[in-house]
Amino acid sequence: MGFTFINISEPDGQGERSYWRVALIGVFVLLIAAFLHWGGYLVQASDSLPEHMDAAVVLQGSMARENMRLAAAMALVEQGSADRVALSIPKQSYWDEEVAPAAQLYVQKNYGPDLASKVDFCETAAYGISTEQEAREVSGCIQEHRWKTIALVTPNYDSRRVGLIWRKTLFQRDPSLQVSVDAVADPEYQPRGWWRRPVYAKVWFTEVTRLVRAIS
Repeated sequence: MGFTFINISEPDGQGERSYWRVALIGVFVLLIAAFLHWGGYLVQASDSLPEHMDAAVVLQGSMARENMRLAAAMALVEQGSADRVALSIPKQSYWDEEVAPAAQLYVQKNYGPDLASKVDFCETAAYGISTEQEAREVSGCIQEHRWKTIALVTPNYDSRRVGLIWRKTLFQRDPSLQVSVDAVADPEYQPRGWWRRPVYAKVWFTEVTRLVRAIS
């Protein structure tokens, strides 16, 4: 009579290593999926606006984008959420012409004299200045009008960085100032699916780089 011996042993180290390798790959895949899904919101930070504000501050940008932000700020005035609109503009254009008169005509034409009378122009030394410099120069306008509660009307893609820089700058002058951020949707950036379109990904990468610099 013959006997067959079957060697039953514990799983070897190689099997355990394979198990942990698969587990790590699974965790890595989940992290990548989470990053792609929520990563677009890293650059965006919009606050719940208070019921009443002294002014909605429209920051500088390209003409099309600034018009979108101005419309959002005007809507806050129409709703009664803000008393005034502060429009940040350069003192002079590229052709050494004063910007305020042309801006005043644009506001009156598009929003009427009643709303136009509630717009204040906060002038900066030049166009295309940095966020830090704009915050420093416009802060003088805010103090001049004695505003204590303001909302920064800015594109969604730079809202976190803008809020960080402006709060730091304004609080140095007036710690009692209440600052909120109103992130306006921008056609060149959407946080959901930000990695699917090259223009969204480019904006995201640029803003993340700037955000890191602002934090450091």
